Amino acid sequence: MTIVASTLDPARAVFQCDVLAGDPWLHRLEAGQTLRILDLEGNQAVDTLFFNAEDPTERYSAQDTVRAQGNLYLSAGTELLSNEGRVMLTITADTCGRHDTLGGACAAESNQVRYALDKWPMHSCRDSFLLACARSRGLLSKRDLPANINFFMNVPVTPEGRLTFEDGISDAGKYVEMRAAMPVLVLVSNCPQLNNPCNAYNPTPVRMIVWD
Repeated sequence: MTIVASTLDPARAVFQCDVLAGDPWLHRLEAGQTLRILDLEGNQAVDTLFFNAEDPTERYSAQDTVRAQGNLYLSAGTELLSNEGRVMLTITADTCGRHDTLGGACAAESNQVRYALDKWPMHSCRDSFLLACARSRGLLSKRDLPANINFFMNVPVTPEGRLTFEDGISDAGKYVEMRAAMPVLVLVSNCPQLNNPCNAYNPTPVRMIVWD
C-alpha cells in the first residue's frame, strides 16, 4: 500500500463534475491530462475502464497490468497497461492506497447468483457500462467491455484463493489520480451495489476532476 498526496489544486482544474451513485460517465482525456476520482463521502466503489480514444480496440488489460507489476492491487506508481502492452495511464497520487483488479462489475446475473433471484431487476455496473456504450454514438459496444478496475473497493484474497467483498478502506475526501500517456476514453460506473459492503450498503456520489 503506497500513499502519495497530490500537489494539484482543484481551483486550477479544467473540468469538474459529480457522478451520482448508479450513473455512468464517459469522458475523453488527452495525453498529459490528469484525472482525479474523489470519494466524496467515503467507502464508495468506482468501476472503471480505459480505451485508446483513437482506437478503442486497444483497452485496459487487467492481466498485463497485474503481471507487469507483480501485484494484484493498484496504487501510486502503477502503470495501467493496454492489451497491446503499452502504458495508458500512470497512477501519480493515491490517498486510499489500494484498488481492486479482481472483483469485476456487478451485473443482473451475478446479483442473482450471489444474493437472491429477486435481485435481478436491481441496477448494476454492467447496466451502467451498457448505457454509456449506447450513448457513445458507435464508439463502444458491449463487446468492448473487458475486466475493469474497482477504484476504492476492498476485495481481499483468502489463503484458499477465494475472493471476499469487504468493507471499504476509503474515507470521505480520499482520491486517486492518474496521468494519461495517450488519448484515452474513461468509462466509469459509480457502483450502485446494495447487496455487499463495497459501498457500505449506501452508494454515494464521486467527483471527477481533470487538469491539463
